[in-house]
Amino acid sequence: MRVALLTRLIRTIALDRALARVVRRDLSLCCAWFSHAVLLLRLPFTVAYDRPDMELTFAIIKPDAVKARFTGPIIQRIEEAGFQIRAMRLRQLTQKDAEGFYAVHKERPFFASLTTFMSSGPVVVLALEAPDAIKTWRALMGATDPAKAEPGTLRKEFGASIENNATHGSDAPETAAFELGYFFPGIELR
Repeated sequence: MRVALLTRLIRTIALDRALARVVRRDLSLCCAWFSHAVLLLRLPFTVAYDRPDMELTFAIIKPDAVKARFTGPIIQRIEEAGFQIRAMRLRQLTQKDAEGFYAVHKERPFFASLTTFMSSGPVVVLALEAPDAIKTWRALMGATDPAKAEPGTLRKEFGASIENNATHGSDAPETAAFELGYFFPGIELR
């Protein structure tokens, strides 16, 4: 029923073809997407309440994982881990977007390949909320190198290499604030 309803919804709204394919494909893997369809349709999203026990963090499902059709399973794991998805967008980063986002790494030898990779295909950017969200998300992601990541982590399961490691996550509250503001400007997430 949900799949049919969402399929009709997708047909009636003028979505770009890539987004429609991702939603239809991943819906069959994860019906939890239904509750987030409004976000996938790029509509404004605001949650206004005061929860001092909750923390926001930023996450990206990288181009390698989107291309490999891991978006649905990763989002399912995010929800199963207790995160609330406060905002989510499918984006195609330009080279300039990727360079701005990763500006902190500009002098590092991997900067050019990282920004080229991140602009090579669609990504899903997310604002996640949970108690101790930054630490919890980083534990769920696992080590940067999938070969060194613990079994059961996202990078171990869905990553292929240090660069093609399926996910990105903020490492500190200050980083999360910058990254959330970069991808969700003007949107009240709490």
